[in-house]
Amino acid sequence: MFTFAALSGLVASIAQVPTGMPVWQMNLSTIIMPCNDTGPTDPASTKGWGVIDFDWSNWKGTGNSDGWAKKSPMDCEERLALQVAMTTEVSPSTKVWVYRNSILALPWYTTVREKIEDPAYSAWFLPFPTPVPPIKQQGKANTTCDNTFNPPKCSMLFHDSVQTPGFPTGDGNCAPPGCDVGRVPIGAYLFNPASANVSINNQTFTEWFIDDYLFGKNGGANPNISGFFFDDQFNPGGATESAGSLKNLGLTASQGALVSEHYWGYMNTVYSELIKRGKFAWQLLWTGQKDCAYKNSYGCLGTTGTQILVDKQHCASQLRTMCTAGSQAQRRAMLFPFAGKHERGGGVVLLPEFEQDLTNFLLSRGPHAYLGHSWIGCNNWYTFPEALNADYGEPTGLCKETAPNSEIFERDWTKASVKMDCKSYTGTVIMKNTGESVFDQTDQTVA
Repeated sequence: MFTFAALSGLVASIAQVPTGMPVWQMNLSTIIMPCNDTGPTDPASTKGWGVIDFDWSNWKGTGNSDGWAKKSPMDCEERLALQVAMTTEVSPSTKVWVYRNSILALPWYTTVREKIEDPAYSAWFLPFPTPVPPIKQQGKANTTCDNTFNPPKCSMLFHDSVQTPGFPTGDGNCAPPGCDVGRVPIGAYLFNPASANVSINNQTFTEWFIDDYLFGKNGGANPNISGFFFDDQFNPGGATESAGSLKNLGLTASQGALVSEHYWGYMNTVYSELIKRGKFAWQLLWTGQKDCAYKNSYGCLGTTGTQILVDKQHCASQLRTMCTAGSQAQRRAMLFPFAGKHERGGGVVLLPEFEQDLTNFLLSRGPHAYLGHSWIGCNNWYTFPEALNADYGEPTGLCKETAPNSEIFERDWTKASVKMDCKSYTGTVIMKNTGESVFDQTDQTVA
């Protein structure tokens, strides 16, 4: 006999999912990745969402606005923790995740900057090769030195200006006279995966990465921080979102492949340790990627690319797959993105297919699942329809097609009946206590 208790046990034994009991409550099964790059994100604007993931660009200080890019030295790490405190004070039931880069060593994080500044830890970071390649840097800096300051701030550790704050302009605007990240030049540095097990002052790089970078006071040691978003990777061809190509790093193809292998080695340890310590990561979500272990390659990780899991054209075939007990929708923690084109960059994020999205989510979701948005940029306002606050109870089983090739799928919940007619692409959710559709009172209210 099928039971969700049995399915929950199966999920826990074969997949990476959040620790704890399944969460069926709808509003706690929602997710967004908001960002305000001109100040803190207003906690009232995100109140009620189940999971909120804050990007490093939050509170950055774009233009003339205040933010961590104007701080001397920069304090992105601390402001993320402050944003978490502001958010959970207004919405205590919300789980909050924060940004960490898994290969780019960003000196606007204090924990990272302290190691970059200390020559004793140079082995943990990739250096410039000899001869030094020409790398574009911010402002008055050449490849190795920021000549804005007197004396210049210099470093032979590899760094570049890709997506970094700058003065007078950059990805975030620094205060005069220039960008202050301590004793080193502004730039995105690179961890050295080959040094994952190199011990300095009785701590290996991997131990520092987990215990200090992730689980320090502004990270996982904070009980209000429930998880992380890990950006970028070191692939065989070099670091992503970086000028750190094999050529610029002075590496051969075989050396690049080995560095990549070391990178996946320590990240494998990181993901496993997160689960052990009761945290989670965006990259452990199922967002439509192939069915493989996260440790194999980037293609096995959850991404911010919006892959619509159920659409009008393929509705029946997609639901047939997702509604089986062995599907990734049931075994993994699923991110089910809202469909349709979203306004970006200061616009209100509308939900043009909300009724279909909610119906398909309730039909296909497993014990751990989230309906919402991945990254759609900074300075957006997210609508939160009232149907996301409704109590649907718990499912009594998996969704089923009413007859072979009927293309009509139904699922019974303890407090609602859910149906999708894929031929007309019409979704219905009827509340059992009233006999009325949950969509009769749905609006596109901004949270």
